[in-house]
This record gives sequence, structure tokens and C-alpha cells, in this order.
Amino acid sequence: MIYHCIRFTPKPGVSPEEVRSSLEQMHRTTDAMTPPIKWSVIGRDFGGEFEYGSVAVVEDLDAYERMMYHPAHLELDRIGLPLVERFMSFDITDDPDPEVGEKIADIHRRRFADEPDIAQIVSDIGDYTGSAAPGGHGE
Repeated sequence: MIYHCIRFTPKPGVSPEEVRSSLEQMHRTTDAMTPPIKWSVIGRDFGGEFEYGSVAVVEDLDAYERMMYHPAHLELDRIGLPLVERFMSFDITDDPDPEVGEKIADIHRRRFADEPDIAQIVSDIGDYTGSAAPGGHGE
């Protein structure tokens, strides 16, 4: 199993209505991606430096890649990421493959190469770190 986690804070000036609408879109997106998503949660982030977060659970690397390339996910990135000031992603897995982290990073590198507009949106975020950061694993 892979638990894909994101944490984010909207840009100053993003209205509460825009935040609410974006969170609703995130819920619709995860519903549209069932499968490959087996389970998810989206909501407020407490105990850290971010305002909101999400966890999506997928079975394996194939499901992870289907989730990343799902049209609903790509559309959500195009709509929601321009509203984000700070973003972090990380993945937790029980996969025993010692290369799984690099394989996850490879999925993101291919996705950014295949979707240059999303790569540009991500590059425009002031603080973007983690498994989905452009350029590779853990940057």
C-alpha cells in the first residue's frame, strides 16, 4: 500500500469561497479516481505548518501512476495549484522494494515531462517540497 499525503496552504488573498470550492473539487476528484484510490481523507491540517491536507491510499505503484495521470487529477492540479502558496507531498509505504522511493519520484518526473503546463504551475509555487517536487525524490 502507498499512502500519498499532501499538505498545503493557500496564497494570501484566496477567499474562503475559493478554498471551499477547491476542497469540494478535491472530494469530487478522489471520488472519480475510485479506483485506483482505495481510501482518502481531505480536510484541515492540525499540528503543523500547513492549513489543509489530504491522504489517498492506493494498492501499488501501478495504481499510484494511474492516480497521478488520471484526467480528474490533472484537472484538479490545473485548477487548484495556482491558489497554493506552500505545498508538501510525501509517501508512506509498506512496499519492501528498496527502490520504491525512486520509482515514485520517476512517476512524478515523467508526469512533469508529459504535462509541462502542470510542471510550470508547480514551479510557480513559492514553497513546494516532497515526493512530487520537480526534479526528483525528496527535493
